[in-house]
Amino acid sequence: MQSDVAWRRLRELILDGTYPPGARLTEMEVAATLEMSRTPVREALRALTADGLVRPAGRGVVVVALEASALEDAFQVRAALEALTAELAATRQGEGRIAPADLVSLREVADATAAATAQGRLTEAVGLNRRFHRRIAELAANAIALHTLERVWDQIQVSTLRSLAPPSRPAHVSGQHEQLLAAIIEARPQDAAAVARAHVLDTRAVTHRTDEPT
Repeated sequence: MQSDVAWRRLRELILDGTYPPGARLTEMEVAATLEMSRTPVREALRALTADGLVRPAGRGVVVVALEASALEDAFQVRAALEALTAELAATRQGEGRIAPADLVSLREVADATAAATAQGRLTEAVGLNRRFHRRIAELAANAIALHTLERVWDQIQVSTLRSLAPPSRPAHVSGQHEQLLAAIIEARPQDAAAVARAHVLDTRAVTHRTDEPT
């Protein structure tokens, strides 16, 4: 459907910072940018409002960044859900329900993320990092958890885009990914959950230290 295409393309423009927090969007302007009619754009803006990425403002919408307290809440939800999906993925691995090819793919994404992070390719690293964690959520095979995580990830990504900076300890970040990957491959659900939760909370702490007033 055209509205789905409009939603996906507009969401990408918000997540990559083309439309940063505070940017005002109107149906007419977005329709011209996407070269689409206003009807699917209107539906896309409604969906993005429901997703929490924009809010109504007069005749258009404004891209939203979470306030500090709401961002803290979002990180807590993300930590809980990533712990859950890591635990479920490790459990499914122990039950023989994850294909070896899927684990190879997860390893490849982890390696690519580590390389991009170490070399300071921040935009690429952000995308790869999210792909790594999404793959774990997909391996958990819990559609509700994945859907909720996607929404929380979007809100966090938009809200922290301006404070994007190289990790102070890239080896620590990559090391946590390695620990998480090992716990899943070796079917250690409790360890996978603990590492996933610690990883998100470490990310939250670093974000709070580097965040700038918006």
